[in-house]
Amino acid sequence: MDSFFDFFFKGNFFMKLLTLLYTLFISWFMGAQTHEIPKYKPSNIDLHNQIVKMDAAYFTAYNKCDIKKQSDILSEKIEFFHDKGGLSTSKKEILESIKKNICNKVTRTLIEGSIEVYPIKDYGAIEIGYHKFFNKKEPNAKSPPSKFVAVWKKENNKWIMTKVISLH
Repeated sequence: MDSFFDFFFKGNFFMKLLTLLYTLFISWFMGAQTHEIPKYKPSNIDLHNQIVKMDAAYFTAYNKCDIKKQSDILSEKIEFFHDKGGLSTSKKEILESIKKNICNKVTRTLIEGSIEVYPIKDYGAIEIGYHKFFNKKEPNAKSPPSKFVAVWKKENNKWIMTKVISLH
């Protein structure tokens, strides 16, 4: 007795063609789903280095509670989006909150090599990266990397942060 497979496909060109087309479609569809995200490569290495330097300057001030330096880097029209805290648009309130809740309590560490910088024509740049925050009162607590986005504007040859998106 012929097997079901032999019976089903024996001499049936239409079924063979349909099976071939189905297999090709599934292969194409699955192949389209497995493309890797391209590895980041700066389009402008000078700009990339400038923004990495500004990130370091801001967060050194953040970690040392240098409110004056942070104030110099933040735009007067700052927009700070926090996934848990919502939107803050008052530079004064943001700095007061940092002074009250962050100073001598929390430090930020950049995940080395995570910063991506994209130029924005006639404005500045977008910075995307990963960092960790450590609470000094909970030294053994785990700090998973979290993503951030910063929008930098160049005004009068000076970089300022105009928008920040902090995701935890």
